[in-house]
Parts: sequence; C-alpha cells; structure tokens
Amino acid sequence: MSDSSSGDPAPDDLLGFDNVLFPVGDLGEAVAFYERAGFPLAFRIDEVGIALVKVGAETPGVLLRVEEGVAHRPPPWPAARVWLEVRDARAKARALAAAGVPPVDPPFSVSTGWVVEVADPWGNVVGFTDYSKRPELARAI
Repeated sequence: MSDSSSGDPAPDDLLGFDNVLFPVGDLGEAVAFYERAGFPLAFRIDEVGIALVKVGAETPGVLLRVEEGVAHRPPPWPAARVWLEVRDARAKARALAAAGVPPVDPPFSVSTGWVVEVADPWGNVVGFTDYSKRPELARAI
C-alpha cells in the first residue's frame, strides 16, 4: 500500500518479481529444454537439485527445482502461466520450433500484440508476448 500523504511507497509494496519457481523431475533435461527455448543458464547446483535460467538482463529468473514424484505431463488447462516480454512473439515461435520446442498452440492475438506459449515436459507453461499492437506499453529497449 502506498503512503498517499508523501507519495512514497510503503515498505510492504510489491517491488517486482524475484524468481519464478518451476518443479521439474530431471534437472539435466529441464536445463536442456530451457536452453533450447532461449534461456541462458545462470547457475546449476546438482547436489541440491536446482538451476537458475536467466530472463533478460534482470537478476531474477526461472528457478528449476527437482521435486520428488514430478513426472512428465502435458500442460493442464487451465494452468498457471508466466508470460515474458519479447520483441516479436511470432518470430520467437519460429525460433522455438527451429530449436525443437513446440508451442502449446499456434501464436495467438491478444489486445496488446501476439503470444506463443510452450510447456516444459512437466507441464510448466511459459508464454512469450510482444506489444506490437501497443508499442507504447513495451519496455524501452
């Protein structure tokens, strides 16, 4: 909540994402999938079953964590999703397909631009969205 008298944010205001955590069944397979999807590996600690893949230039990323009993599964519908901004979602869809990462569905139009979603082998869904219809809302690049 903001302190309306001073205009400064209150200490409990949300500041942004830290990491998005995804349960996976096999760390090596998960890292390989996310690297094919364009996520650079920040670090990997096999002893504790975690790896962090980067999202843009920000420090937070997608934390892949091995969880006992997590098996391959198709993406449930509806499922929680995280969408990440890209310059051109349709171009990203073509790059993903060329890397062997199939989309959940073909790219689809939304009010701000286009989106393509992929699911990892454990059903975690990542969307790539652009602001081609509303460029004024896009991040400054």
